[in-house]
Amino acid sequence: MQKMGTALDSIRTQEAKRLKQEGNEVILKNSRWCFLKRKFNLTKSQKGTLKKLVNMNLNIVKGYILKEQFHKFWEYNNPTWAGKFLDNWCELASEADLKPMTKITEMLQRHRNLILNYFRAKKEFNSGIVEGLNRKVNLTIRKAFGFRSFEVMETALYHQLGYLPEPSFKHVFW
Repeated sequence: MQKMGTALDSIRTQEAKRLKQEGNEVILKNSRWCFLKRKFNLTKSQKGTLKKLVNMNLNIVKGYILKEQFHKFWEYNNPTWAGKFLDNWCELASEADLKPMTKITEMLQRHRNLILNYFRAKKEFNSGIVEGLNRKVNLTIRKAFGFRSFEVMETALYHQLGYLPEPSFKHVFW
């Protein structure tokens, strides 16, 4: 979704430049957040601006509609249906003939199986879990500064991340 927002923003800037070159008044000025925010998070003035802009046939509106349609993707539970939706959405986005959106469709098609793993795992795992794990690993490595072998650091990681008991030593410490 972050890449979708970046693509939408680049479409908006391209559209504003095109309108300025044609001599039209700058319609898209101060409309960035109208397109980047979700519809239910818009202020009243942003809703009014968005309503005016949607009635015009601009490329940014096509991109905005594609972005809003893509949010339906996360509502699926079955990986098969999610995959079909993804394929149909990518086809629509490529037909819209917007370069930033076609880049996103190419990226989504490249990572299709990895994205659908989210649905295969029944939405139980997300990137937040992985980020938390990486944070713990980096903290443990920082605490283990000075260990001279990888095996000792590996034991420290097992102990920290897996809550494993310490290995038995020849000498007993209390």
